[in-house]
Amino acid sequence: MRGAARGARLSGAEITSAVPGLAELGVPLDVRDMHAVPSGSLTFAQVLDVIAVAARAVAEGADGVVVTQGTDTLEETAFLADLVWPHDAPFVLTGAMRQPAMAGADGPANVLAAVRVAMAREARDAGALVVLNDEVHAARWVRKTHSTSTATFASPSTGPLGHVVEDRVRMLLAPPRYEPLSAGFDRERLEAARVALHVVTLDDDGTQLQGLETTHRGLVVAGFGVGHVPGVLAPRLGALAEHIPVVLTSRTGTGSVLRHTYSAPGSEQDLRQRGLIDGGFLDPYKARVLLRLLLAAGAGHGDIAEAFALRG
Repeated sequence: MRGAARGARLSGAEITSAVPGLAELGVPLDVRDMHAVPSGSLTFAQVLDVIAVAARAVAEGADGVVVTQGTDTLEETAFLADLVWPHDAPFVLTGAMRQPAMAGADGPANVLAAVRVAMAREARDAGALVVLNDEVHAARWVRKTHSTSTATFASPSTGPLGHVVEDRVRMLLAPPRYEPLSAGFDRERLEAARVALHVVTLDDDGTQLQGLETTHRGLVVAGFGVGHVPGVLAPRLGALAEHIPVVLTSRTGTGSVLRHTYSAPGSEQDLRQRGLIDGGFLDPYKARVLLRLLLAAGAGHGDIAEAFALRG
């Protein structure tokens, strides 16, 4: 990565050739380039394409997979991978917070750590993992918590699953694993399964949600705290829930929404009685990923509620 112009996009071969110590691991690497776009421009379909290629590589004998991408959407793509990844082999995502030409670029160390995790027996059957800053995070829990810090990726609800210490991968926790969701739907169904995300704010009456049921197949609501909204917004959300699945999450990004602690208009109890689905511990961004996959696969309201009860 040394000598690359600031902002230059590197190929996989350029990335791996600039990682000190990678060749000394003695592991044959099959380096492939796919969808060289900023991560903010990635689509569900493109991410599913990458997962399909990775799955074929594992079926043909690869011990693990490392995917490098920009960090803007990494927490969402990681969870998408985790939901559909069918193998015991590690699926590891990594990236960098500093560009290659910047002082203290973190990319090489992150790639080296990611490859160590991908080849580690201890990381098998853990689903999709995010490895940066020598920490191993479950895709289910990881969040990007800071706009510039190299320690931006954290799992506030659980902490990291493990660490890369010198040349060892030390896994301290094991995430729960569920049956992978189907990714066998055609891309037209995926494109049609549009899911909106509404972040609730002070004095929010939901005017912008008018007619949403005609343009989208689902809605994720990022409510206050434990899953509350202004009382005036509750009837509008209830009306939407009569037509499309509406999932309730917390805009705080960590912790669970509640189920039956508060009962005032706009409370979690009120919203559940109006038909909203409990998003549990899932943050709004991950809830949107799960809901879109379920809708693309043709899941009905009952199946969606059941899936969130299990995975939320």
